[in-house]
Amino acid sequence: MTTTHGEGGATGLALRAVWAERGLDVDLHLPPGRHAILGPNGAGKSSLLAVVAGLARPDSGRIVLGDEVLLDTDGGSDRPAHRRDVALMTQAPLLFPHLSVRDNVAFGPRNLGLRKGDARAAADRWLEITGTAAFAERRPSELSGGQAQRVALARALAAEPRVLLLDEPMAALDVEAAPDLRALLAQIASDARPDLTLVLVTHDPLDVLALADGPADTATVLRAGGIAEHGLAREILTRPRSEFAASLAGLNLARAHAAGPDHVRLDEGPGTEITTREHGLTGACWVTFEPQAVALHRSRPEGSPRNAWAARVTSIRTTGGRAEVWLDAPFPLRAEITTAAIADLALHPGSRVWASVKATQIHTYPAAAGR
Repeated sequence: MTTTHGEGGATGLALRAVWAERGLDVDLHLPPGRHAILGPNGAGKSSLLAVVAGLARPDSGRIVLGDEVLLDTDGGSDRPAHRRDVALMTQAPLLFPHLSVRDNVAFGPRNLGLRKGDARAAADRWLEITGTAAFAERRPSELSGGQAQRVALARALAAEPRVLLLDEPMAALDVEAAPDLRALLAQIASDARPDLTLVLVTHDPLDVLALADGPADTATVLRAGGIAEHGLAREILTRPRSEFAASLAGLNLARAHAAGPDHVRLDEGPGTEITTREHGLTGACWVTFEPQAVALHRSRPEGSPRNAWAARVTSIRTTGGRAEVWLDAPFPLRAEITTAAIADLALHPGSRVWASVKATQIHTYPAAAGR
């Protein structure tokens, strides 16, 4: 069953699409602003963008931009991609190799009917905004990856779209170019085109925090082609309600039911209770805590009140002086400790340990989002 998420209205982008071959079944309303689409590989994120851009046709659906119908499979309307006021930017810049940078960017305005001089003037404006004016006479082969993505962004925006779709545009960039493009996108969405509906597919929480940080900006988590979670972007990263969002935010997550003013009973591991701070909740809820809050011990810890569970190490990954340890306890959890602690505890996959978390480090919130 398809569930509608977001708010109705005549502005922004409203889309409903069912595409059985890709397992896609979504119903969303995205008001003007910035929106992140999240989810594991194969969840349908790129398929969703292709449908909105007019590059793929779903089995059934309806897409409305403002008061203009772009697609209505029941009504027989299907506006072609070049007439949708929608631009799509992917990981690959896909610049025309035989054209200069300026003429690449002028391509969209020319297609809109502008004369060559006016199209080049529009291109120069966006080259200036994106910091690529110095490359105007170069060919794409003479650009670095970061420079080419900035030019691709200028080309997309020069066509004056009402919707900009971004399919992981930072994924192929190096660690220096990605933050620069992220900052540029945020600046353009805030200043140069505040009216733009920007839809970003990403796996990086930094993209969400940088580009969907407004009071009405949303994030949508797809799972198996459907909507697992939808709400304010910061709410989803700080109070996740799906395993993927929790993983993206770097949090341990468990579903539970309130069993008292300062403890909950887990849905997994029947009978397992967790002591928390006073929460005032009733009914279903979520429990989260950071991996850094998990301490590992050879034997059951004594002393200050805390939660402690017998656990088995399933895998270990080290980076620098830190290690991530995945554990099979009454519920799956992850700890982050020092590599020195790994050696001290003689940890390896299969090791038996005790995992503990202080009640003050555990956060609880209702199972259903407030919005």
